[in-house]
Amino acid sequence: MSAGLVYGIQLPVQSQSTIYAEGWEAGAGPGDLVEIARTAERAGFDYVASCDHVAIPRRLADAMSTVWYDPVATLAFLAGVTERVRLLSHVAVVGLRHPLLTAKQYATLDHLSAGRLILGVGAGHVREEFDVLGADFERRGAVLDESIDALRAALGPQEFPEHHGKVYDFEGLGQRPRPAQEKVPVWVGGSSPAAVRRAALKGDGWLPQGDPRDRLPQQITRLARLRAEAGVEEPITVGAITEPLYVGAPDWDVGRRTLAGPPDRLAESLRAYRAMGVHQIQVRFRCRSRSELTDQMAAFGADVAPHL
Repeated sequence: MSAGLVYGIQLPVQSQSTIYAEGWEAGAGPGDLVEIARTAERAGFDYVASCDHVAIPRRLADAMSTVWYDPVATLAFLAGVTERVRLLSHVAVVGLRHPLLTAKQYATLDHLSAGRLILGVGAGHVREEFDVLGADFERRGAVLDESIDALRAALGPQEFPEHHGKVYDFEGLGQRPRPAQEKVPVWVGGSSPAAVRRAALKGDGWLPQGDPRDRLPQQITRLARLRAEAGVEEPITVGAITEPLYVGAPDWDVGRRTLAGPPDRLAESLRAYRAMGVHQIQVRFRCRSRSELTDQMAAFGADVAPHL
């Protein structure tokens, strides 16, 4: 683990919840995603990330929108126009699909991208998606726990993986191509007590969801304690989602919660995450156009990141 913070970004355009989408994204498309991913690579971003929803019910459509690109297709598309930046599912709702299906998709993505996949997984929260796909919404936590174990096997080195559990049972079924990585990192998303425990016991990384700064230290302490009690000695990559950022002095209303100002001031504020025990930050920028976003990303990489 490097001494400084690494930084990644949840891609715009591919998910357009009203909570965070900017107005320009509604008219954006594949070309914009390509430019953003290439900018991320040039600006030293560790990863680009894509979400996972299959279908949004009408009761949630006004708030969530129905724009949710498929993460495997999106990340594979962007793998073909980049060379270094890693590809994160943030997060794949793996309980919606059989682990061998998930493994087939993501192993192929890792193979095609020369080993750039990070598999972020989460429990999901939209009941109707589970119902229509025949998945168990009420037991989604337990299913996710077993799915992680099954995926460890299915994304491992064996051509014929084996798993015997309560929900899934398979052996003698071969899958190639294998992932390019010897071990695909699995990052567990969520901030509930169950999600933190899951990350501690089963994850290579933890992706908190909406924890404010003042809550993160106690969460990280609990994460470390649970790992120690379980005798898990491998390091874990602790993440955080930052406040919205704007590099420089904005001449428009970027919102009260946005961190804005000169690069050194932003870097000083963000270094507080490292002091808490965070290893990677997921940054987001206020912007009125794709060009303003890519300018912000470039400025962050050039002027803020060196001071992290």
